[in-house]
Amino acid sequence: MSKKIIFLGYRKSRTSLISFLRKKKNIVYEFGNKIIKTNDVEKADLIISFGYKHIINQNILNIVKRPIINLHISYLPFNRGSHPVFWSFVENTPKGVSIHEIDKEIDLGNIIFRKKYIFKKKNLTFQEAYLMLICEIEKLFKKKYNQIITKKYRPRKINSLGTFHKDSDLPSSLVSWNIKISKYVKEYDNRFSK
Repeated sequence: MSKKIIFLGYRKSRTSLISFLRKKKNIVYEFGNKIIKTNDVEKADLIISFGYKHIINQNILNIVKRPIINLHISYLPFNRGSHPVFWSFVENTPKGVSIHEIDKEIDLGNIIFRKKYIFKKKNLTFQEAYLMLICEIEKLFKKKYNQIITKKYRPRKINSLGTFHKDSDLPSSLVSWNIKISKYVKEYDNRFSK
């Protein structure tokens, strides 16, 4: 059955999920990073957030037909907030992807699905790792599509705060996402171990 879906964040040039959802006969409204308003929500059966830059207003969370789903490229509750791929390497926390329900806290809503990811390739850049996790979360979403779209999943509460970072936490020493991770982490560790 066709659903009306609002897709927040990445546009179809950045994710394969919009085309995937349309092929499944859904009506998809691409919002990009436009701020969602209460009158937008009325037409939606489901709202998906992927790469969305804004915190969703509590008024929106209160009136949606079902919880908004967020796709986050970290193994929650680790690396909540901004730049999760960067912090997973710098702080050596579990790496992976998570699909969760949005609540009033940042990346602390109930987990729908999550998957750990082990990087096998050596000498990765942050950009390469980011793209690999984007691909991984898209695969997870597609695999679990039927359960997500029909809400036939059992959400699990996160029992830990994990780790959290804001945009402003990103060190000024990071000048490019194309730097080799191992090189940057070694220099980062040396700076803070003195």
